[in-house]
Amino acid sequence: MVATDLSPRVVVIGGGSGSSATLSGLKAHRVDLTAIVTAFDSGGSSGILRREFGFPPLGDLRQCLVALSEDGRGTDSLRWASEFRFDAESSLNGHSLGNLLLAALTAFRNDVEGAIEEMSRMLKIRGQVIPVSLGHADLCAELDDGTVLREESKIDLRGADNPRIKRIFLSPVVPANPRAIAAIESADAIVMGPGDLYTSILPNLLVSGIPEAIRASSATKIYVCNLMTKRGETGGFRASDFLGEVTSYLGVNSLDWALMNNRPVPDEPRRRYFTEGAEPVEIDPGRVRKFTRHHMAVALTDRESVKMRHDPERLAEALLSVMRCATSDQEVPGFSPWSAGPVVRGIAD
Repeated sequence: MVATDLSPRVVVIGGGSGSSATLSGLKAHRVDLTAIVTAFDSGGSSGILRREFGFPPLGDLRQCLVALSEDGRGTDSLRWASEFRFDAESSLNGHSLGNLLLAALTAFRNDVEGAIEEMSRMLKIRGQVIPVSLGHADLCAELDDGTVLREESKIDLRGADNPRIKRIFLSPVVPANPRAIAAIESADAIVMGPGDLYTSILPNLLVSGIPEAIRASSATKIYVCNLMTKRGETGGFRASDFLGEVTSYLGVNSLDWALMNNRPVPDEPRRRYFTEGAEPVEIDPGRVRKFTRHHMAVALTDRESVKMRHDPERLAEALLSVMRCATSDQEVPGFSPWSAGPVVRGIAD
């Protein structure tokens, strides 16, 4: 990360609720935010609009726009309405109202980036939201038994008994959005994760030009590890397995920091997630050091939350501390009163 008297330029790469947590936490601080968002969703409301009308996937874009919306500036009703979802059994087929609004604006402007610009003004967002690519492609996965799944929704909704994912790829390969490349090139920090590994994070690294731009960037590159594994995708993964997959697509020695949660999962959520085939991601610092120069484990969840989600405020504070450490080469401070235990910090040999 390059020291600057101006607000640091932070690029968040991903999509969905993981990027939303990162963005909604960081927007409360003095940072210049850009969200680079995956563009290959094929399920739910986004998938219907894509198949019926040819619109690009809009759901992840909508979530990031809402996350960056300024609080308390007359946008509360629009933010709520944007996230409202009609009943799946109704004639509106489970559509999100925000997706429909983005679809209408795309038709009006004849351009998804124009639609994002319009909705950004309506929501008074802090920062900018950029699709990783303007090309049309399907996310595909090759499984260990040689089976190839085509479309993101078929990968996302797999059961636990299916063969493991061997690799993912785009068909066809599409070029990066030039605006995404420009944002990466000027970034002081690049944050990847949290989010579904194979459907929200890695798809961005399949776009031609994106991994090359990240590797060439002088920005501090941070991966935020998931809290829980996911049935059919990352079952049995430890923190190092997530990092290993990221570096296999991004390139070795490409990550500066790994940020992980060390707050134990309470018994009730643990039991509920276990029935869904998910379990807490174990931190294995010995193997983590093989994939990143530095690592840090702190409490990143809300102790009272029933669902295991990254707490936006805690996540933002941890990310900002990593950025300060990168500029000053100081030790990472403690996070009292939030820490659930000692801060664990490591530097690769």
